[in-house]
Amino acid sequence: MEPLPIPCPADLVPDATRVDAFNTAYRVAKEQRTVFVAVERQGPRWTVKADALTAPQHSIDTAVYDAVREAVIQLIRSRQIRPDSSAGPVYFVLHDVDSEPRARELAAVLHAALYGDLEPLARAAPQTS
Repeated sequence: MEPLPIPCPADLVPDATRVDAFNTAYRVAKEQRTVFVAVERQGPRWTVKADALTAPQHSIDTAVYDAVREAVIQLIRSRQIRPDSSAGPVYFVLHDVDSEPRARELAAVLHAALYGDLEPLARAAPQTS
């Protein structure tokens, strides 16, 4: 598996649906010391996963964490992901995404956000008052 760019664009987010694919993607992220990101098919729906434990030197700024948490809340409120999705602080899971393209988009914007670029996240999960 090739090293992932940082941030990882949607088309390069690994599909970790099978256990061996997940293990490979996680191992590569750990070897690269980068934040793990992947999508997994779960029946007709998709799950997005990101894990900062694979990048022990990487810290997630409080403002970034707050923005990600707010985006996850917005996605839950708009019923784009399930309420049991997780918004960190180091492990992020977005359950029940309706399509692979949307899962890849969310994975890419989550990865970008965890590396400090919040603009894609704001476009993918706009805040409502």
